[in-house]
Amino acid sequence: MEAPPLTTRPVPLHPGVPGLGNTLAFLRDPLAILRTLQQRYDRIVHLRIGGRHQYLVLRPEDAKHVLQENHRNYGRSPAFQVLKIFLGNGLLTSEGDFWRRQRRLAQPAFHRQKLAALAQTMVSETASWLTELNQSNRHQPINISQAFMDVTMRIVCKTLFGSDVVGRLDGLSTALDTLNYLANDRMLSPVRFPMHWPTPTNLRFKRAGIVVDSFIYGVINQRTQLASSDRDDLLDMLRLAEDEDTGERMSSQQLRDECVTLFAAGHETTAVSMAWTMHLLTQHPDVTARLRDEAILHLGSAPLPPPEAFRSMTYTMQVIQESMRLYPPAWIMSRLALADDPIGPYTIPAGDTALVSPYLLHRDPVSWPDPDRFDPDRFAPGWDKERHSYAYLPFGGGPRLCIGNQFALLEMQILLGMLMRDFTVQAASDRPVITQPLITLRPKRPIYVRLS
Repeated sequence: MEAPPLTTRPVPLHPGVPGLGNTLAFLRDPLAILRTLQQRYDRIVHLRIGGRHQYLVLRPEDAKHVLQENHRNYGRSPAFQVLKIFLGNGLLTSEGDFWRRQRRLAQPAFHRQKLAALAQTMVSETASWLTELNQSNRHQPINISQAFMDVTMRIVCKTLFGSDVVGRLDGLSTALDTLNYLANDRMLSPVRFPMHWPTPTNLRFKRAGIVVDSFIYGVINQRTQLASSDRDDLLDMLRLAEDEDTGERMSSQQLRDECVTLFAAGHETTAVSMAWTMHLLTQHPDVTARLRDEAILHLGSAPLPPPEAFRSMTYTMQVIQESMRLYPPAWIMSRLALADDPIGPYTIPAGDTALVSPYLLHRDPVSWPDPDRFDPDRFAPGWDKERHSYAYLPFGGGPRLCIGNQFALLEMQILLGMLMRDFTVQAASDRPVITQPLITLRPKRPIYVRLS
């Protein structure tokens, strides 16, 4: 006797506005609507955003299914086509065999031994930055959001491109910021004019892209013309990497796409995470005191602490992890279902989008009791034995886990440890800090602090 065909229940549909679905609610306050969905639905909910059917999964085990266990059934969603306009076909936006080849070529550049060699650069750049902060007018509040943008830009330049480019950064940070905002607007806009149309927005996009490309290609071309190179920066590691099957190296276009991706992601997400960390620390003097004690104990007074000293600073890492739990830079991820995919009693249809939100998973009261409370002790040694592995996804998950995750964590540990050793930090205002979920989760206004 044949088994009866499998039947699935319809995915609960969240009510919306006729014709627009849930688009307006997401445009108005995406984080608020996400929290509402988390409270109202148990496992998965069907949304209509931007004219597309989207399915938000709410449990860690289902996030693992989409991102890891059945990842081959999920490609890059239409949202990534917008990012491709300025990132090109880099690791963040490429797919299939091409992505796998690029990942293979790039992976050795982020090996633990390579990162150890780059750590000294991070320490020296951080020390220079702290000297500048010490010499600034500390009677005035400091825009710590911009300060972290500046230092992470310098660090990514030194580690990615070598020491000869730091003096050529004028306008680059502004151009990257412009591309970020315009890509976000285009992603959410119900009307998208072709990029070759000379609209004011398209022209701004093009001008910013020219600034970025001019810098990146200039550095690549300069490096390619050198007969030999003994630099140990990421650019040379990528430029000289060979495919183990074909012996091929990346073309200039491929190098450009990977460099722009690493450059844009490598400084902006780290800077935003550090700014959120400063905001949280100004609200929790007890945590700040523990951080400072640990920094003084392990780093002493050396202007350039040895990189290995940071390995013992476990509480500093706990603070970073808890900050990224509350404010994950990648607050939502989307994947395009290539075939129907059953999830429990439900099915995500082929051609529709699956959504995974680290912001929601990080605030799930089942995994994180009292989820809105800032408590670095959640990440005390052994914390990961108590929770599902996909309850915490600050860098994504599965095969497409962010390739620079260890680079970013090391950089943040160095920045936070040296800053807390040398300064005390206080809030400059009691005005609440409001989130702004763009491509990354930013504060709506820059965060200001007082350093002493």
